[in-house]
Amino acid sequence: MIEIILYCPEIPQNTGNVGRLCAFTGCRLHLIHPLGFKITDKNLRRAGMDYWKSLEVAEHDDWESFVSSDDRPSNIHLFTTHAEKTYWEASFRKGDGLLFGNEGHGAPSEVHEWVGSSKLRIPKHKEGLRSLNLAVSVGIATYEALRQVSKQ
Repeated sequence: MIEIILYCPEIPQNTGNVGRLCAFTGCRLHLIHPLGFKITDKNLRRAGMDYWKSLEVAEHDDWESFVSSDDRPSNIHLFTTHAEKTYWEASFRKGDGLLFGNEGHGAPSEVHEWVGSSKLRIPKHKEGLRSLNLAVSVGIATYEALRQVSKQ
């Protein structure tokens, strides 16, 4: 299993789509609060709430709670536009965590410091564009990790 970690997501549709992806792939979803919406939000339901009952979700009150949780993965990769290394260069293992910052601000400096050099980026082929949508990024990263894990 790969574990998907969303740091303070802000847009319910993205989180709903990520939840749907996690249910479909058998990945566990970690949600680090505060969230920019309520889990019962209509838009979250529309994007993936019907899959929510098939999903393993761990909610954490804040970053510190996540870090100190016995429930978190021990090997975590932060996906960020600030990384030098691409996800194509990474070696993923069963149980790894894929961490994503929120839609508006990414991950804060303390998260970057905590992960150290375990930072990856999705390559972009056109300069001047910021980043991909959160749910799209999670999908790309998850399927690469699952591809690698399936060969182990």
